[in-house]
Amino acid sequence: MIKVEHLTRTFGPKTAVDDVSFEVARGEVLGFLGPNGAGKSTTMRMITGYIPPTAGRVAVCGFDVAAQPIEARRRIGYLPESAPSYHDMSVVAFLGFAAEMRGLRAEAKKRAVAKAVETCFLESVLHQSIDTLSKGFRHRTCLAQALIHDPEVLILDEPTDGLDPNQKHEVRSLIRRMGADKAIVFSTHILEEVEAACSRAIIIDRGRIVANGTPAELKARSDRAGAVRLALRGPQAEAAREALAKLPGVARVEIVSDEGGAVAVRAFPDQAQRQAAFAAQLAQAIMSRWSWTIAELHTEEGRLDDVFRAITRPDTAREPAAPAPERVAA
Repeated sequence: MIKVEHLTRTFGPKTAVDDVSFEVARGEVLGFLGPNGAGKSTTMRMITGYIPPTAGRVAVCGFDVAAQPIEARRRIGYLPESAPSYHDMSVVAFLGFAAEMRGLRAEAKKRAVAKAVETCFLESVLHQSIDTLSKGFRHRTCLAQALIHDPEVLILDEPTDGLDPNQKHEVRSLIRRMGADKAIVFSTHILEEVEAACSRAIIIDRGRIVANGTPAELKARSDRAGAVRLALRGPQAEAAREALAKLPGVARVEIVSDEGGAVAVRAFPDQAQRQAAFAAQLAQAIMSRWSWTIAELHTEEGRLDDVFRAITRPDTAREPAAPAPERVAA
């Protein structure tokens, strides 16, 4: 559904996107992650044809975005960054305009607007002008215009930006449902959204892809994946750390807390293939060697935020993104 090949975009001497390639199939929801200025929005704008690439190629549903722009764009629903819209229009007028720009007329237009309003929960503000809406409702209005023509491909730039927790949950659920028969790419800074809505995620940093996999595969790259957390009663914190660190199969041990008469530690295995039995090995060693009480023991999952921080480098001088659109491009 989406095929990106060696995509590059420069702005003067700066390279915002550097030789990026990936594909998105029907039924796949791809989370696009990266620090500010990493190239996420620029990549999404090139996929939609909003800006041309310096080099590389994008195809949507088999249509080259540069060579066959109209055919490609007919199949795309696009929610740009900051949800731009015509603020002097009412919600219903804006959605009607978006439907007409997509070639919908008469009853088809009415049905499309009604479905978009219901999907994005806009009934209560239908006749308000957009400039009087809260940020959350403005964002939902722009999301509705992206869905108005029931596109095969959705490109959503920060779709939950400005929404309250309940609204975020609704949008994530909507993305999951639509992802069953569409190809969806959405960017986010909220890592929990990747686990909640994505079948796969790409992390981009300084214009290059630095990770690509399912949420489970990315979490498995976390330093904590397979580590065992224990709460022990009996030993002193440092004594427990030193003793456990000497056990076979233990790479290192860190103290998590020391309060309430219990010491919490995290033990890391030294070999990935031993992780499945690592917790049982620790429990057996503790019970056979020391008179400590194990108050808690569980194997930890990896954490996406650990992986994200480990493979992206902070920098205040990142490449600039393309200028943000001020109006919705039909």
